[in-house]
Amino acid sequence: MKPQLPSGNVRKRTRNSGRSLWWRIHQWAGLQISLFLIFILATGTLATVSPEIDWLIHPAIRVAVEDRPLASWGVLATHAKDEAGDALIESISAPREPWFAAEVIARQPDGSRFRIQLNPWTGEVQGRTPWFNAQRLFREMHRNLMLAPAIGVPIVTSLSIPLLLALISSFWVYKKWWRGFFTFPRLNRARRNDSRRFTGALHRFAGLWSLWFVALIGITGTWYFIEKMGGEAPASNPAAAIASTQLAGPQLDAMIALAHKRFPELQVKGIAFPHGKSGGVLIEGQAHALLVRDRANGVLIDPITRKVAAIVRGENLSVHQRIAEAADPLHFGTWGGFTTRLIWFAFGAILTALSVTGVMIYAMRMRQQEKLPRMRLVQAMWKGMGPARWVALLLIVMTIALIPSKMTA
Repeated sequence: MKPQLPSGNVRKRTRNSGRSLWWRIHQWAGLQISLFLIFILATGTLATVSPEIDWLIHPAIRVAVEDRPLASWGVLATHAKDEAGDALIESISAPREPWFAAEVIARQPDGSRFRIQLNPWTGEVQGRTPWFNAQRLFREMHRNLMLAPAIGVPIVTSLSIPLLLALISSFWVYKKWWRGFFTFPRLNRARRNDSRRFTGALHRFAGLWSLWFVALIGITGTWYFIEKMGGEAPASNPAAAIASTQLAGPQLDAMIALAHKRFPELQVKGIAFPHGKSGGVLIEGQAHALLVRDRANGVLIDPITRKVAAIVRGENLSVHQRIAEAADPLHFGTWGGFTTRLIWFAFGAILTALSVTGVMIYAMRMRQQEKLPRMRLVQAMWKGMGPARWVALLLIVMTIALIPSKMTA
C-alpha cells in the first residue's frame, strides 16, 4: 500500500500556521518594545549628526576653511596650555571636518572637564565649550540611558535581538517581498480605509530598502551586548608603565616626527596625555587598516627618554579585535566621514519611522475592528503596545530626569 500523502488543504494549513507564527513574532517585536525602540532609534539617529548640532550651537567650533598648511600639533598644544591655566590637557583632536575647529579636552583640579576650540590653521583659541554637549547627550541617552554603562548598555543592546527577529520574520510576513522594491505606495483618498493600506504599503516599501541597515544595526547592537556580557576584545591601543607629562611646542613636534619616522603611514588624528595612570604620550590615527577607530593605530612614546615604547598597527590586530574596532564605524557610519554619517542619519530616521508606522498599522486595524473614533488613534497605538509600554515609559522618563545630573558632573 502506498503511503498517503498530505492533501493540498493540509499543506496549505501548515504553510499558513508557519506564516502565522512568523506574523506573531513580527507583531510582538514591533509592538511590545516599540515605545522603547523608537526612543533608542531616535536618539541614535540624532547621535550620528550630534557634532553638527554642536557646530550650530557653539560659534567657537566653526572655522572658515583656509588654503594654507595647518598649524603643528606643538603650536596647538602651546595655545591650549596657555588657555587651560591650572587645568591639565588630556587630549588634542584634529578637526572632525574642514569646517570644524581642533578640539582640546582639559581637566580642572576638581575633576570637571571642559573643551577648548582652536583654529587649526593658526592655533589660536576660539573659545571654550562645555564638556557635556549635544554629542555627549545623545550618545549617553542612546548608549546607556544616562546610567552606568555596566547597567545601561546591556538594557539598550538587548533590543538588537527583537530587532533582528522583526527583520527575519518580515520575509515570511511579506509574501514575495522581492517584488516590492519598485512598488511605490500611493494614497487614494477616495478609497475607504485607504490610509491604512497606504501606511502598510509605505511600511513595507521603506522596510525593504532599509533591510541592509536594519541588519547592520541589529548585528552591531548584538556585538555590543556580547561585549558587555564578557566577550570584550583586548584593548587595541598600546599601553606601557611610563610616567606621562604634558608637552607642547617643539618638544611635542619632535615626538610627532619620531612617530612618523617609525610609522610613516600614520595619519595623526589625536594625541592623548594620560594623567594619573600608566602610559606615555599616545599619538594615534589612521593608516592602512579599514574600519578601525583611531586608537587601532598608534605610537606610544616615553616622554622622559623620548623613545618609542610601543607601536600598534590596525592590520596586525586579531580577528576579535578587528570585529570590536569595526563595530563603532559601522554602527554610527563614521567610517566615511560626513557623507556616510548623513546617510546613516537618513536611514536611522527611516528605521525610526518604521517603528512608528508599525504601531500605526496595528492601531488602525484595531480601530477599524472596534469602531473607535478617528481621534483615538493615539490611544489605540498606546493600547497596542501592551504592558511593556509602562516599563519603556519609566526608562525614558528616568533617562530624561538624569540629564541635569550629567550636565553638572
